[in-house]
Amino acid sequence: MNVEEYPVPLYYRVYKDLKRKILDGEYRPGDRIPPEIELVRTFGVSRLTVRRALDELKSEGLITRHKGKGTFIVGRKEEEAMNVLKGFTDKAKEEGFSVKSHVLDNKLIEVPAELCGIFGLEQGTMVVLLRRVRFLNDDPVAIESAYLNPAVDVRILNILKKDMSKESLYEFLRNELKIPLIRAMEELELTQVSTPDAKHLGIQPGTCALLRKRYTYTTNGKCVEFVRSIYRGDKYKFKMELRSEGAFER
Repeated sequence: MNVEEYPVPLYYRVYKDLKRKILDGEYRPGDRIPPEIELVRTFGVSRLTVRRALDELKSEGLITRHKGKGTFIVGRKEEEAMNVLKGFTDKAKEEGFSVKSHVLDNKLIEVPAELCGIFGLEQGTMVVLLRRVRFLNDDPVAIESAYLNPAVDVRILNILKKDMSKESLYEFLRNELKIPLIRAMEELELTQVSTPDAKHLGIQPGTCALLRKRYTYTTNGKCVEFVRSIYRGDKYKFKMELRSEGAFER
């Protein structure tokens, strides 16, 4: 059957052309693409056609549209494979991103009630709270709240004297304290970003985001860390590989 019997919709042609320019680097992250009226003239199509093409790009996370400001190119998402226990800094640097952090809190607090059993601590015991906004290539992508258990190793308290805007938490635990991080349990779910968190992440309150909870264990089954993180869905994604049981059986 002749392919010409099924002509490509106009909006799809506009969408494919703009997407090619984005992926080829003609448009770079942060660039403002031409306004709708200019795209109408360039492609010789209606404004409705242009809007549909832009909606497709937005649904793929390639652009973001700000009322009164225009349409901007979004950088590629950081993709994290969830089969290796690594910290945010290590994974991002492997992918070629520049990383920085803004410390919101680095202090002692009473252990939250829901962590008493997990940490094996009595209510009223003090733990470390390290709360940071994490940036990739100068874009805020996540807010991490890490609760650290000094009962595993009292030297964990040394983190209170460190500039954690520049240091990696996992490097501190693994390399400086020599605490083996054996395994972690993780939970992922959708959440809506609160007004304070939205301000730090540069997005609108109520925006959907990824909520990640990680429980990290050292030897003897001791939980050394619980991290609650909120990730921008337009900047970050997770990937995991699943294999069938018995896939390697002979």
